[in-house]
Amino acid sequence: MSQLVTVVGGSGFLGRYIVRRLAREGWRVRVAVRRPDEALFVRSYGHVGQVVPVAANLRDDDSLRAALRGAEAAVNCVGTFDRRGRNSFAAIHVAGAERFARLCREEGVARVVHVSALGADPAGRSEYARTKAAGEAAILRHMPEAVILRPSVLFGPEDSFFNRFAAMAVRSPVLPLVGAGTRFQPVYVDDAAAAAAMGAMGRAAPGIYSLGGPEVETFRALMERMLRHIRRRRLILGLPFWLGGAMGSAFDLLGLISGGLAPSPITRDQVDSLRSDNVVPEGAPGLADLGIAPVAMDSILPDYLWRFRPSGQYAEIKDSARNLRI
Repeated sequence: MSQLVTVVGGSGFLGRYIVRRLAREGWRVRVAVRRPDEALFVRSYGHVGQVVPVAANLRDDDSLRAALRGAEAAVNCVGTFDRRGRNSFAAIHVAGAERFARLCREEGVARVVHVSALGADPAGRSEYARTKAAGEAAILRHMPEAVILRPSVLFGPEDSFFNRFAAMAVRSPVLPLVGAGTRFQPVYVDDAAAAAAMGAMGRAAPGIYSLGGPEVETFRALMERMLRHIRRRRLILGLPFWLGGAMGSAFDLLGLISGGLAPSPITRDQVDSLRSDNVVPEGAPGLADLGIAPVAMDSILPDYLWRFRPSGQYAEIKDSARNLRI
């Protein structure tokens, strides 16, 4: 019988790529999610019965224990951007990570992979960075041989980074950016998934891996790249951190007053995160140590940003037509 792996949060952006890779390797995959009826699409990643979504909550011992029972390996790729509420930083990044690792140990799970974030730091500027670091520490207390992954910004067809700003560029002539000079090292989501799958299958040595793509660019340069791909001209307006902080605090207050119903374009904690570069530290183990050649942005972005072009899928046809000569 093929080996069993549990992927907690396996229907999310990164999780679905991890599930797909493990299924292709012949593993039986248990996809632990809060709403399995909304994750039925993962079944198509394998043969009949190979990939099964199950109900589990990172905040609940019993459901998570049941999802981990009998697994040879487990991957936790659940994260949050909520500071408050039931799924807050503390609940998911810290308590959830601790629960995941503790139950893995109690259930005899041999290999554990935990997805953290580049910039995780107990003394970080943002609560996001500090709680990610606390989660890593909790994992290692229970599973010292775990593989911990710290990806930079993930990009891919379902991302909430390039897609978000491309959609904004369609609606507005201006792209306001807090931290326009902050540097990022975006990594293709399937490269990060490959690293996670290697850890789950025992093909990666225990330790912490910082995952970044082949290019390091400022926030402004990334937006300029995105605009070239969607063939639009927009004013990129760099906002000072003091103004971004004031905006973030205002949106945080509005979200609190509305009970979370009002959307928050940016939070104070995100502004604090943007004060620090998000790049792989020099000498840190990364994709190269796993034998993974990172994919460049320009080889992926056109595959999904075309829908934001003025002519959508017909842009290439129109370009070809302009070159025709009678």
